[in-house]
Amino acid sequence: MSTFKERLPKHKKLFIPFITAGDPTEETTVELAYSLQKVGASVLELGVPYSDPLADGPVIQAASSRALKSGMTITKAIKLVSKMRERGVEIPIILFTYFNPVLQLGYKNFFALMRQNQVDGFLLPDLPYEESEELRSLSKENEVALISMVAPTSKDRIQKIAASADGFLYCVSSLGVTGVRDNLPENVHEFLDEVKRYAKVPVAVGFGISKADQVQLLIDHSDGIVIGSALVHKVGELEDALKGSKEEKREALTTIENYIEEIISPISLCEV
Repeated sequence: MSTFKERLPKHKKLFIPFITAGDPTEETTVELAYSLQKVGASVLELGVPYSDPLADGPVIQAASSRALKSGMTITKAIKLVSKMRERGVEIPIILFTYFNPVLQLGYKNFFALMRQNQVDGFLLPDLPYEESEELRSLSKENEVALISMVAPTSKDRIQKIAASADGFLYCVSSLGVTGVRDNLPENVHEFLDEVKRYAKVPVAVGFGISKADQVQLLIDHSDGIVIGSALVHKVGELEDALKGSKEEKREALTTIENYIEEIISPISLCEV
C-alpha cells in the first residue's frame, strides 16, 4: 500500500474536503470523492458516522444521522475507499472517526481493514495526544498516518504535537464544534504562524471555513484549507437530486463542483 506522502499531489497549497460516508448513499459518496479530486482535492477526509460525536456541529451531525439510518458503519466506510480507488480516486484518503468505534472494531481488525482497502490515514478528534502512543506506534508499523489536531487552547503542547505529526497537521481555527462561521477569530493568524514554526508536515486549517474571502485570509498563514460543514450542507441541500436519476445526480455533482471551486478559488493548486 502506498504511504500518505507517496499519494499526496505536489500542490503548492492543499485543499482537503470532508464528506460523510453514506450521505446520501454509498454510491454517491464514491462519486463525490471523484468529483472532489477532479476540482483539485489534495486529500479527502471521509467522515465515519457516529451517534455521539464530540467535534461535529449540527450540519455534520445531521449527515451522520442520515447515513446511520441507511446502515453505514465504520467497516462499510473503510470498504468504500476500495470502491473510490476503483472509480479512479488516487489522492490520500483519511478516515475522520472517533476512538470508540475503533476500540469496538479492535486495533488488529482496524489496521487490517485499512491496509486491505487502501486507506492512507485516520484522525480521532477525541484521542488526546498524551494517550495516543500505542496507536501512533501501530500506525507507523502499518504505514498509515495518524493525523494530529492542534487548537488555540493547545498552547504549550503545540510544539510537542507538531513535532510528532504525520501526514499533515490539522489546525482547529475556532473553539467549539464544526460548523459554518461568518467570522474567524482575530488571533488565528498568530496561532497558525506559531504552529508552522514547529511543524515538519503541511499545516492545514479547518473548522468554519465556508467562503473564498476566509480562504484568502488564511492561505498565506497555512499550507492548506479544510472545507467540511459548508460542503456537507450543500450535499444535504441536493440530497434528492443526488439520489435521483443519473442525469439529476450528474447535475447535482456539477453544482457541488462549481460551489467548491468558488470557495477555494484563492488557493493555488498547481504543482510546486
